[in-house]
Order: sequence, then C-alpha cells, then structure tokens
Amino acid sequence: MAKPQKKEDAKPEKEKQQDNSSGGSGSILINIVTTAIICVIFIGVNYFLQSNLLTNHLKAVTAEQTDENSEENLDQPQKGIVVELGDFTMNLSDIEPRRYLKAEVAIEVTNPEPIPEEQPKKAAGGHGGHGAAAPADPNDAIIEEMEQYKPAIRDAVITVLSSKTSDELSTTAGKELAKQQISEAVNGIFDGEREVIRVSFGQFIMQ
Repeated sequence: MAKPQKKEDAKPEKEKQQDNSSGGSGSILINIVTTAIICVIFIGVNYFLQSNLLTNHLKAVTAEQTDENSEENLDQPQKGIVVELGDFTMNLSDIEPRRYLKAEVAIEVTNPEPIPEEQPKKAAGGHGGHGAAAPADPNDAIIEEMEQYKPAIRDAVITVLSSKTSDELSTTAGKELAKQQISEAVNGIFDGEREVIRVSFGQFIMQ
C-alpha cells in the first residue's frame, strides 16, 4: 500500500518543477523586453537632447557671425561724392553785439548709381588709337548734376547758420546740431534722389 502513495506524490513534484521553470522563463523574457524598451527610450531621449543642443549651438554661432558682420559694416564709413559749397559770410542772430560768421562748407552725398567702368575712347580719324583722349571721370557727371542744386543748398546752409547765435556755434554740440539741420534741409531739396551722408565745416571763424 505504501508504494502507490510514493508514485502519486512524485507527480505533483514534477509538475511544480515545470511550473517553476516556466515561470522563471517568463520573468526573464519580461526583464529582457523591459530592459530593451528602457534602452530604446534612453537612446531616443539622448538623441533628442543632443540634436537640440547642436541646433541651439549652430543658431548661436550663426547669430554671432551675423552680429560681427553687421558691426563690421557699421564700422566701415560710407563713401559718397563730396560737393564743395564754397565760402559763406553771414550775420548771426546775436543782437548785441552783432556777430558774423565766415565758414567753408562741404557736403557728402550718396552715389546710388553704380560707377561705369572706364573704357578708352577711340581716336578720331582711325589712326590706330593714337591720340586717344583720356577717359572721363564718372564722378564728374554727378558733380555737374550737383551744380544745379547748389543755389538751393547754399540758401539752406545760410538759413540754418544765420539762425544760430555765436554761443550756440561755439560748442561742439551746437556745431553738430547745425550739421544735422543742414542735412535735413538739403535732403528735402534732393527729395529722395540722393541723401546727405555728412556735412563738413572747413574754416569756421566768428567775429
């Protein structure tokens, strides 16, 4: 009677071992899948962060280069055509004692049109280029164009300077203000065709 009991007891033990082995395999598989998912998430987050950092760094470098180029452009003085307006002698607005100003004034205006390349002129009579005239300075045409504006420009300069007192023009700030007002007045004469870059005073004597 004892032998059959041993066989019956042996079956549950084998079934328990099979259940334990299948449970252990399932846990290992779950751990592997979980670890793989965590690794994928970590790689994805790391790639996203690295991409953002690289993009932000490139934007910062580009912005710095743009700022440097802008500063370089601002540092470079704009060049234009200088128009000499000649000497001015006028009374200032001082009442007692009366004062007058003698000054030399020049303005520099923009040259928006591209300067054409100089090309040698053909000699008259077809003598193989002998005796060809020297090419004309392209700026001469602009200076000639400015001649038609000179009367109006001189009048604007006189109007601005004669409205000042000797005390106002004796300071650097007063002279700079007068230059700014002359620029605005002359720009009104040009009506957008050209623009005053700067106004310069040469001889500047008040008596």
